[in-house]
Amino acid sequence: MARTRPGDAGAKVLKAASALFYRDGIHAVGVDTVAAEAGVTKAALYGNFGSKSGLVVAYLRERDRRWQEEIDRITAAHSDPRARVLAVFDAYEAWLARDGYRGCAFLNATSEFPDPADPVREVVRHHKTALHGYLRAQLRNSEPGLADELMLLLEGAAVTSVVVQSPQPFDTAKRLARTLTA
Repeated sequence: MARTRPGDAGAKVLKAASALFYRDGIHAVGVDTVAAEAGVTKAALYGNFGSKSGLVVAYLRERDRRWQEEIDRITAAHSDPRARVLAVFDAYEAWLARDGYRGCAFLNATSEFPDPADPVREVVRHHKTALHGYLRAQLRNSEPGLADELMLLLEGAAVTSVVVQSPQPFDTAKRLARTLTA
């Protein structure tokens, strides 16, 4: 194994874990596999993340950061709050299609970590609460509860798109969102 420069191991482990956890499932992937894929020792993995749980939390936080960047990039092109909300549907669809319709990494993690007190679940709650807050902020002059309805449309489309392996549910969800936000 080639020697990893100090400071590179964490990034390599996170990149490998992100691909493996999303593709194969978190519980299905052991730290040995992540370390081997990253080309680092298990000691380097543990030295950077402390535990597999710490690595899972870091993976989800990084995914959340990348998602926020994607939302900011896609919605920045729109000045109208309604258009920004509808653009979120496009962002969600593009994100899932690019990742091969394995579903929402946060919902997937929730199914693997059923304990509501688990730190993984806290990261998931943060992610979903931030998305809901973004929708609510864009719709602040709309009827109460509209952001809740749009979240249900987004999440339902995300789950259904995995089942049917198609973006079609997002077309339906966006059409309904367009009607709700009119």
